[in-house]
Amino acid sequence: MQQSSISMGRAAYQHYIPPVNFGYVENDLYRCGQPNELNFPFMEKLNLRCIVWLAPEEPNQNVMNFVDDQEIQLHHLGVLESGNASDPITEDMILEAFNLILDKKNHPMAIMCNIGRHRTGTVVGCLRKLQRWNLASIFEEYRRFAGPKVRLLNEQFIELFDTDLVRIPVDPPEWL
Repeated sequence: MQQSSISMGRAAYQHYIPPVNFGYVENDLYRCGQPNELNFPFMEKLNLRCIVWLAPEEPNQNVMNFVDDQEIQLHHLGVLESGNASDPITEDMILEAFNLILDKKNHPMAIMCNIGRHRTGTVVGCLRKLQRWNLASIFEEYRRFAGPKVRLLNEQFIELFDTDLVRIPVDPPEWL
């Protein structure tokens, strides 16, 4: 009898598994890689209104079904003209992402790419720069999620990103 209640407790606990590279960025703003079926119960708890998808390809069909079922707006910004997934993120893509991220009507929101590493990390790094974080802290956060696959071009992009190009809304999120 006792063993079955322990097993049930473990099963209930295992229902809330965050996606790869999941992280809390700010209040109602999250980052992660593409979720799978095991992550959907966790993702439901976030009550997302919007996903900014940065990968060049569409999310897989299970994610598309989840987005439809949960009535989440999906903004696919990652389409590249070159078609090369390893090309760095563009300034236009960052600015388009910021138009969505800085609009409180889109929150709660998740910023995603396939693994939640490079493109997502670059967008979050540029957001940190907009928040006036120092570069050492920005790069530490980027590297924590990128692991051994740090791309120096992404760090250079963050360092050279011109925050004056960002349109700040009249009523920005409180964390800006």
